This record gives sequence, C-alpha cells and structure tokens, in this order.
Amino acid sequence: MVKDRMAVLTALMDQGVIPVFYHPDVEVCKNVIQACADGGAPCIEFTNRGDFASHVFYEVTRHFDKADPRVIMGVGSIVDAPTAGIYIANGAKFVVGPILNADVAKVCNRRKIPYSPGCGSASEISYAEELGCEIVKVFPGSSVGGPDFVKAVLGPMPWTRIMPTGGVDPDEASVKKWFGAGIVAAGIGSKLITQELLDAKDYAGISKKVRETVDLIKKVRGKA
Repeated sequence: MVKDRMAVLTALMDQGVIPVFYHPDVEVCKNVIQACADGGAPCIEFTNRGDFASHVFYEVTRHFDKADPRVIMGVGSIVDAPTAGIYIANGAKFVVGPILNADVAKVCNRRKIPYSPGCGSASEISYAEELGCEIVKVFPGSSVGGPDFVKAVLGPMPWTRIMPTGGVDPDEASVKKWFGAGIVAAGIGSKLITQELLDAKDYAGISKKVRETVDLIKKVRGKA
C-alpha cells in the first residue's frame, strides 16, 4: 500500500475514527493495533508517552510493515521537531500534537508527512493552515467548545478540516453531534480501547468495538 501524504490524509478521513493508543509492551501494542486494523481502523495514533516510547514504536512499525501493510502508523503527543524527526525516521506516516509548533510543521512538510497540530482558536487554526496543515486537531475538543466551536469556525473558514481529540465518544449521540458539526475525523483513546478490554486481553472485543464505531460514523455520514 502506498503511504504518501495524500493517501494517508484520505485514509484518515475515510476511516473517521483514529484509535489513540500507547502501551509500553510491544506485544500488547501489536495485538491491539491488529485488532483495530481488523475492525476497519488501520490508521493508528501511537502516543509518545512513557520511557523509550520511540523504541516501542520502531518495533511495532517494523512488525506491521511485513505482517499487515494496511496499517498506517502515526505518532501523537509530539511537541518539538527533534522528536518528530525521530518518529518519522522510525516509520511514522503522520504526526499529531497537543500544540501547534512551526518547527514540527517544517520537518513534516520537508518529508511530506501530514501534521495535525492541536489548536484552540480560529487564529491558531488559520496559522496551522498557513504552515501547510491539511487536517487540524482541535484539542482538548470538549474544553475548547465542542461541536459548537467547530460549527463557528467552519462558518467563515469552510475549507478547514477538523479532527478533535478529547470529548468525542464512540456512541451515536456524540458521533452525530460532532460529525454533524462538520469534523472529518476524531481521535478516540480510552473510551474506544477501554482499560477493561485491555486488562482482559480481549482483542476480539477491541476489534468489535472499533468496527461498531467505524460503521456508526459511516451511517451518520450517510455512507452506510
């Protein structure tokens, strides 16, 4: 599968829900990410948290390069350019951050890697777009203003593509509100890959939950 910038951006928007996940154990990561891919969500945001997270990412990305080339590994929680560079060298195909950092945008643009920075105002979103960001992350989604904020921004800036993280739940009411407001995708973490499912090592359960969420978004978008 070709994983150039345009293909990755299209895959993120088509998928609708981006599982956000981190675990220090490589084998757990392999199982969870495979479950997500099997559930229809092969684009994964691996969060840069914990000691040696980039080493875990490297092992996981190398694994899926051969085991399941559908998987598109992205990295989240990136706040500086050197860290972005490490993950890009280790196979990251998209970069997400809780903040907007112009140096990260430059590194990503040079390598044609999509960058979705965390923005909390119309001015930040506009600056991110000036830096070449195709999809901006609204973060923290619910605290910034929720679906009403998205609608308000898209009024004067209808070309903007928004992907919130924080505040989007994998249920019909939440999905309808957010996608009805005009978002193109949503990052969902522990409400999608729950601690209960992880503790039970119920990877089939994770796959089922992901599949239900992907199908729900398709239905809400009118694609079902």
